Amino acid sequence: MKKHALITGISGQDGSYLAELLLEKDYEVYGIIRRKSKLDYGNVSHLVDRLHLIYADMTDLTSLVQAMKISQADEVYNLAAQSFVATSWDTPVETANIDAIGVTNMLEAIRLIRPQARFYQASTSEMFGKVVETPQNENTPFYPRSPYGIAKLYGHWITQNYKESYGMFACSGILFNHESERRGYEFVTRKITDGAAKIRYGLIDHIELGNLSAKRDWGHAKDYVRAMWLMLQQDAPDNYVISTGTTRTVRDFADAAFKRAGLPLTWQGEGVDEKGIDAEGIVRVSVNPAFFRPADVELLLGDCRKAESKLGWKREISFEEMVDRMVENDMRIIQKTKEEA
Repeated sequence: MKKHALITGISGQDGSYLAELLLEKDYEVYGIIRRKSKLDYGNVSHLVDRLHLIYADMTDLTSLVQAMKISQADEVYNLAAQSFVATSWDTPVETANIDAIGVTNMLEAIRLIRPQARFYQASTSEMFGKVVETPQNENTPFYPRSPYGIAKLYGHWITQNYKESYGMFACSGILFNHESERRGYEFVTRKITDGAAKIRYGLIDHIELGNLSAKRDWGHAKDYVRAMWLMLQQDAPDNYVISTGTTRTVRDFADAAFKRAGLPLTWQGEGVDEKGIDAEGIVRVSVNPAFFRPADVELLLGDCRKAESKLGWKREISFEEMVDRMVENDMRIIQKTKEEA
């Protein structure tokens, strides 16, 4: 008999890769999408005929209860979120409603309808924020530095609370930054790869970025959703850091992206005056102070040894391959648009 899985946020980057993985493993896959004025399946457009999509909202408990009744899920993966850190300062209440209270709503729906279901919560390295130790592991104290990180921390702890209070199989994956060809354009990594591709084809002449010195631990989303699935296959629920164990700056990411686009950069200046100048002496990247966060997270570096030893998880896509794939995808999009014009 097939397992049933319910994915919130199925149309996003992680949700789409997870849906593909579960379909490969012969699951019946259900996904929650929000009703919009214009129908949009996002990153699962190519899978629509193989999925069971349910209209629901993380802020509406009744709709989540109904989703659990329809799906009869054995596994629930909560990936829905207002996931853009910068936006969380503009919409802190909405971020809290979705990323904090929404988790409680989903857990409550499971408790009421199928308490035997296994629950995965997408936690984040942003909960570490102003880090108190490096690298960060499952026991590192949290110090979030954004409304997003704070809301996610609530979601993390309410998941732990439901596990301890009701004996539910509930766990969290503390995922460090993970990107892919499906990343939204509002994220700095996709802004860089899309910008490099557009400069390569003469559509724009430069891009503006914020804090180039911010350090992140970047992996590929396809590797990270495999860790999510592994967490729910264990004998007992537990929390795991998922990361690469290597840190790079935003500038390093830009270097790699522009190199793949055939526009290697030389960096000059300091601080907000820093510029990325290509081999022809043309400024391709400049720093705009408007893109700095009110309270930034300078360094995130994960220790994933627990996941590697207990889950048998290991990443397969390197940082360089991830960036190459993103740039190549953005160049293909531009080429296709030009051909159709």
